[in-house]
Amino acid sequence: MFPGIFTNTILFSALLAWFAAQVLKVFLHLFLHGKLDLQLLFSSGGFPSSHSATVTALAFGIGKYYGWNSPIFAVAAVFAMIVMYDAAGVRRAAGKQAEVINQLVERLYQGSDPSQERLRELIGHSPLEVFGGALVGVIIGTIV
Repeated sequence: MFPGIFTNTILFSALLAWFAAQVLKVFLHLFLHGKLDLQLLFSSGGFPSSHSATVTALAFGIGKYYGWNSPIFAVAAVFAMIVMYDAAGVRRAAGKQAEVINQLVERLYQGSDPSQERLRELIGHSPLEVFGGALVGVIIGTIV
């Protein structure tokens, strides 16, 4: 049905960069905390940013294949910038707001059993996490 999808090296590079970033999160957590947490394979947030790794590998692959001055590279580069800005800006702010809301709910319901489910706090990235993800994307993009 989609015969070319399995030979698309640019797509493979982007997916591999995402996977590499997620696996790195697990190994870094194991190294720093001494605990193996496989849930990190499917979580957002943390170092390195898998979002940044994915879009950077995508843009890098397009630049290598179609040329750094091609319109499609420009689209991919702008897309990557928007995703990385969002990860370090909007999503990070939403994570901080979730943290404050969770604290407020805990204080409000001290001792009682609130039916309020905790909000996810780790949904954004620090600039260093975004940079780390972009670096993973460039490395994978260079290798593939």
